[in-house]
Amino acid sequence: MKLPNRSRLLRLLLTASLALALVGAVALLSLYLYLVPKLPSTEDLQDVQMQVPLRVYSKEGQLIAEFGDEKRIPLQFEQFPTELIHAFISAEDDRFFEHPGVDYKGLIRAAMHLVITGERGQGGSTITMQVARNFFLSREKTYSRKVNEILLSLKIEEELSKEQILELYLNKIYLGKRAYGAAAAAQVYYGKDLDELTMAQLAMIAGLPKAPSTYNPIANPERALQRRNYVLRRMHDLNYIRDEQYQEAIAAPVTATDDNTVTDLKAPYVAEMVRAEMLDRYGPDAYSYGYKVYTTLDARMQQAANQSMHDNLMAYDRRHGYRGVEAHHELDEAATEEEWKALLQDMATVGGLVPALVIAVEEKQARCYLNDGSQQLIPWEGMEWARPHINANAMGKQPENAADILQVGDIVRVEKDNDGHLRLAQVPDVSAALVSLQPTDGALLALSGGFDYFQSKFNRAIQAERQPGSNFKPFIYSAALEQGYNMASIINDAPVVFEDAELESEWRPENYSGKFYGPTRLRVALVNSRNLVSIRLLRSIGIRNAINYVTNFGFDPKHLSRDLSLALGSATITPFELARGYATFANGGFLIEPYFIQRIEDNAGNLLYEADPLLACDDNCAELFPLVSTEPTPLEADASSEPLPEEAVAPNPTDDGEAAVLPIEALRLPRPAPRTVDARNVYLMRTVMQDVIKHGTGRRALQLGRNDLAGKTGTTNDQIDAWFSGFNNDVVTTVWVGFDTPRSLGNRETGAQAALPLWIDYMREALHNRPEATMKQPEGMVSALIDANTGQLSTANNPDAVFELFREEEIPQAGTPVAGDGRADSNSNSTITEELF
Repeated sequence: MKLPNRSRLLRLLLTASLALALVGAVALLSLYLYLVPKLPSTEDLQDVQMQVPLRVYSKEGQLIAEFGDEKRIPLQFEQFPTELIHAFISAEDDRFFEHPGVDYKGLIRAAMHLVITGERGQGGSTITMQVARNFFLSREKTYSRKVNEILLSLKIEEELSKEQILELYLNKIYLGKRAYGAAAAAQVYYGKDLDELTMAQLAMIAGLPKAPSTYNPIANPERALQRRNYVLRRMHDLNYIRDEQYQEAIAAPVTATDDNTVTDLKAPYVAEMVRAEMLDRYGPDAYSYGYKVYTTLDARMQQAANQSMHDNLMAYDRRHGYRGVEAHHELDEAATEEEWKALLQDMATVGGLVPALVIAVEEKQARCYLNDGSQQLIPWEGMEWARPHINANAMGKQPENAADILQVGDIVRVEKDNDGHLRLAQVPDVSAALVSLQPTDGALLALSGGFDYFQSKFNRAIQAERQPGSNFKPFIYSAALEQGYNMASIINDAPVVFEDAELESEWRPENYSGKFYGPTRLRVALVNSRNLVSIRLLRSIGIRNAINYVTNFGFDPKHLSRDLSLALGSATITPFELARGYATFANGGFLIEPYFIQRIEDNAGNLLYEADPLLACDDNCAELFPLVSTEPTPLEADASSEPLPEEAVAPNPTDDGEAAVLPIEALRLPRPAPRTVDARNVYLMRTVMQDVIKHGTGRRALQLGRNDLAGKTGTTNDQIDAWFSGFNNDVVTTVWVGFDTPRSLGNRETGAQAALPLWIDYMREALHNRPEATMKQPEGMVSALIDANTGQLSTANNPDAVFELFREEEIPQAGTPVAGDGRADSNSNSTITEELF
């Protein structure tokens, strides 16, 4: 009997369906077998190298800068706040802990959306699928990519725990403004760590993955608020937060700001030095491997350098008058706040000086609109300084009221004074540099290369080759001591004329005052910076001898003038090089190698490099710098060729008071720096430079109330460059002030006026709580009474008798009694300030 047509049709359909199902299953199996071997290995996820920026720190661990295209702060799963995890799960994948990596309900919804609309939707991506896409796949919306994403997600879920997947996700996800990962986003948007954020702030971050630019709380605060509130509602619906928490969070305002700097310490010039060094060492990987560089910078001293630089350049600027407003706009009386803001929107703050628009001028004050939207008054006390600038040596008349200085529509700069009142300001036209070293090993303690790095990236501390003027004289005088001179030697301070075939005219050098002082002792000549004595001294010892000798202080002979102008500082030297030279005076005669990187670590904290500097010490290195317990690195392996014993005693005792015995590979011998200058020579030079501060051009430094300071001013022709270099045993600091395009600072702007105050302000903080540290007098020195006028030995009944220090073999006349306390005394009446190039 034949089957009915309907039954036959059903059987046919059933057979066809089974066949299709079988074909589909075979196709899917074939596709699976084809694609799975091509999937990337998830083992890479367990040892993933995320792009982490290069970070630069002070020696105390304060963050100075970070370099890299991606801002990221990787954390372990346990370090993420529970509320943050709940927020991301609520926003992105509420069934994360239930599905096997793929949310089939979501995929079905996406498929239905495709059938109904003909358009691809979001695709029901889970957090695991986002991890697969972000680490291994592209973001293109294709079916093949989606299949790979699903298969890879299933594979990830098989091999990693949910916690491991979340950790990868929260560290990798892009959240806008170059922030990758939740921890980086917390810093970028709020300037805080994750555990410091409120519930509302955590929800704001969790709302970003969907569209970081669209829901950016800085660029689009209204849409970001809507997205944040959606996340909070989802958290509430899923019982992650209670009713009162929800109500409090949803009522919170948007608090993200665009000025969250993650740095703790401002030292951009040093940060750039580190960046260049790291790029040289590691190439482009330096920006993405998460290296952590700890510099030698002392955070407190660097802050002092920043502040003294700012204050003293501003003070110089005020001394020379107001150069005028930055711009002027005609303002209609009906101008709105939006129009005011538009006039300021392209103006950046420079060195803490904020742009402001003058919107009202009264007799003794002016009202300004600032770019933060506030309106503030500049009182008369904050603007009365603004006499019109004419040139370096002249200003206009004193203003009598605010209208003499400002008018409505002016764009100006303002800052707050110490009392919190607004003060009219201007970005200094003058520049400066400060370099501070630890003379015992050359560690860089502080450095500032200018007023504002982001205004000018030119690092004057290491790049500005300028003439040091009289700041170079101590090196010439030290050379003279090695040629048989002593501090009682007499040189005639008298006119001198030099003829040179290469010059169009004769050279007639003179002292700053234009006066001549006749026969002068070397000590008095250097204390008062007598130019003619310095020239005659250099001519006597020979230019070649002097150049060969000053290389003992680290100077490159290529930069030294090969004529008598060298005695007046005509060489071209950077502040950094000059500070290194003075470090030899500060440490007793050793040539150190300055350095600014203390150690380098990888992202996991493993030590890759640690500095092993040369140390200023003779045979007592082990006494002054005991063996340190530190793991040597490959870069240090050949640092010392001295053999070590099989075991050594570390300087730090154990709990029972016994010295700890450490394996020899954990110990490192100190490396002594080469002695390049005789200790007695250095000591004599230090006593003279101490007299520079007590009786000479550096007398302003007496306000620090210390007896261990020594130094020297320097000023070049026409007051183009102003210098001061000074030190004690612990700190050596060089300061330079001048214009980038050389021109006169002004007739009175000598080293004592322009540079020394900056040095004083810095050293006041740098030496705070440091006991006085003077150099111990070397053996083989004696103090004898001499006639201040002739330099010959004298007796106590001579009214012109003073004490002078000598190397014992150089006393002017043998057999004359010596006396005193081992210190010399310059002629206290000789206080004329001579320091000109």
